[in-house]
Amino acid sequence: MIRSVVFASLLAMSFAVTAQTPAPAAAPSAGDAAKGREKTQMCEGCHGIEGWRTAFPEVYRVPRLGGQHEAYLVSALKQYRAGERSHPSMRAIAGSLSDADIANLAAYYAAGTVRTASK
Repeated sequence: MIRSVVFASLLAMSFAVTAQTPAPAAAPSAGDAAKGREKTQMCEGCHGIEGWRTAFPEVYRVPRLGGQHEAYLVSALKQYRAGERSHPSMRAIAGSLSDADIANLAAYYAAGTVRTASK
């Protein structure tokens, strides 16, 4: 009985220590920003226009991509490609991208040097 209580206590403490351990630093980018720039034509029609709103499938503001976190962009594109996110245009676009394309686009947009069209 005492052994099981001691074991349970040690197990609980190990979970508490693990939960407080900071996450490791983000891994360096696996994408090539220069190659990502070559693939942006499909993105710029919506994401490259300041204040752009779209009406399909509903009216909403199109988010800016420049400066987004690289891991977020990779995750989002993979979720669209897998059908886990429901926007039909994004599902079609992401479906045409390889893992390397996604990594390259994410590296390009995460660099934060993206410029949009201006008047």
